Amino acid sequence: MTIEQRRTLLLRTGDFLTQFVNGNLYGDKYSIELLDLIEKASTINPFFTVNDVMQSLRSIAFCLRESEVDTWLNNYKEELEKPVNPKNIGVIMAGNIPLVGWHDLICVIISGHNFIGKPSSDDANLTQFLGRLLIELEPSLKDKIQFSERLTDIDAIIATGSNNSARYFNSYFGKYPNIIRKNRNSVAIIKGEETAEDLNNLGKDIFQYFGLGCRNVSKLYVPKDYVFNFFFESIESFNKIIDHHKYANNYTYNRTIFLMKQVVFLDNGFLLVKEDNSLTSPISVIHYERYENENHLNELIKKEAENIQCIISKNKTYPGSIDFGFSQFPHLWEYADGIDTMKFLLGL
Repeated sequence: MTIEQRRTLLLRTGDFLTQFVNGNLYGDKYSIELLDLIEKASTINPFFTVNDVMQSLRSIAFCLRESEVDTWLNNYKEELEKPVNPKNIGVIMAGNIPLVGWHDLICVIISGHNFIGKPSSDDANLTQFLGRLLIELEPSLKDKIQFSERLTDIDAIIATGSNNSARYFNSYFGKYPNIIRKNRNSVAIIKGEETAEDLNNLGKDIFQYFGLGCRNVSKLYVPKDYVFNFFFESIESFNKIIDHHKYANNYTYNRTIFLMKQVVFLDNGFLLVKEDNSLTSPISVIHYERYENENHLNELIKKEAENIQCIISKNKTYPGSIDFGFSQFPHLWEYADGIDTMKFLLGL
């Protein structure tokens, strides 16, 4: 494909998804199929609610706007104009949130390589639908997108999983050029000057996808004398999350464990807030750590830099951070783990 064909493919995909999430295409074949898959998704994984799958589709549509696509492609214009010797790229996809592996699929196709994907069982139907949609929009991709339970005859690998699975990936696929991603978490910085609206926006970063995404905030850095009353008042609009049975089960379990172990924690009826140095917190729990001053805050974040996916702060005041409420709307050039997937693929 030429650069213009790749650009057109991305824009047409984005247009379809934008029209779909806005309710404007419910009569065509692909919209009907996608609606059916969304309804079935929560049967396979109860955390994949209709609202959260739609949220994921909105995020993808956000990325595939014309301004986003043009900025992204221009970053690689010189490389994309060169002839491509297509390689078979195996992609092992995570399944923690809906369609989480879509960006790797797009990167492989736009770089001119062949995609051989192993989707998560929780997310297989949705991911494969996206592959079929790309082929429908660009028929030349028919032999360049395939899904398989076994990755054989590959030239390079992109794999996403836990720290444990990353060790397996390294052992099994280490002989290939690779990107192997491990566990990462996201953090938010509170200064104590936030408005109720600010903190409510932060609630989106905490509660979207039930906190299961690597871009969900799992830890707060707060001033040494911070009191959580106003924070709890500001996120009260998210209280319906406790009506979800699996989330509620996690909340009840974690609360019981804390009580049995006499752990000190805060509780607003749907979120448990615990002082803890760890970045990783279980479903229904968010950790926090107090900082003395800006230098201390910088030290704490620097210490965890390799384990942080993204940093959230009001109006992006912290260097390299994202504004409250936007953690789940990454740009095309904001790569997981900070590794430029396109640069890796174009260098093969």
